[in-house]
Amino acid sequence: MADAHAEGSLGDDRHRASILVVDDDPRITTLLMAALSKDGYAVTAVNDSREVVRMDLFSVDLILCDVMMPHLDGFALLTSIRERVSCPIIFLTAKTDEDSAVLAYGLGADDYIRKPFGIAELRAKVRARLSQGSRRGRPLLRFGSLDMDLQARQIRVDGRNANLTDAEYRICALLAEHPGRAYAPMQIWEACLAAEDDPAAEDTDSDATAAVRVHLSNARRKLKALGVDPIRTIWSVGYQWAA
Repeated sequence: MADAHAEGSLGDDRHRASILVVDDDPRITTLLMAALSKDGYAVTAVNDSREVVRMDLFSVDLILCDVMMPHLDGFALLTSIRERVSCPIIFLTAKTDEDSAVLAYGLGADDYIRKPFGIAELRAKVRARLSQGSRRGRPLLRFGSLDMDLQARQIRVDGRNANLTDAEYRICALLAEHPGRAYAPMQIWEACLAAEDDPAAEDTDSDATAAVRVHLSNARRKLKALGVDPIRTIWSVGYQWAA
């Protein structure tokens, strides 16, 4: 496995994004590493797709993956790793039939570039995908040993699921996406709970505040059981997520 890390200034939408290139042809990976590193990305290239299955992919921002590879083709690789990654995945392939494109998208690919491709086209697609991810915000947030998966709607601590209810998760997600900002109970209610049909909580300020406190208390209890306590009570104000 080869990797290259380029220095240089980056655009606001890239902030030193990490790209994984997977292709069994070293000439292709060398070409892509040179082009993308020149653009300022941190690039890792893998020529044996089986290595990717064993890799820690948490910090990867985008994957460029060939389809026709020995041992483990691109479609099989995507199937094996898609639940572990939420970054954009772009397939590179010599296949030209529509069925292959449909299969790629059905497996969760974000884009599909046919070989031979122009470097300018590929650079533009990479830039666009990373820019879209930046505007949406990262679907994975990490706070020390705590990981919040905004796509799977789960919080894990050292790999252990906190098993939050949907209401508990929504409140935690609101706070975690804006660490350090204090939210009043009614703000949390309106942002996370007001739309749900909860017979235990009426739309009065006192009942809404009580419901928020109960959900937060339960969430904090579950997180403390896993060894973390990221939610702070700001007296006379509300609650915040400690950065």
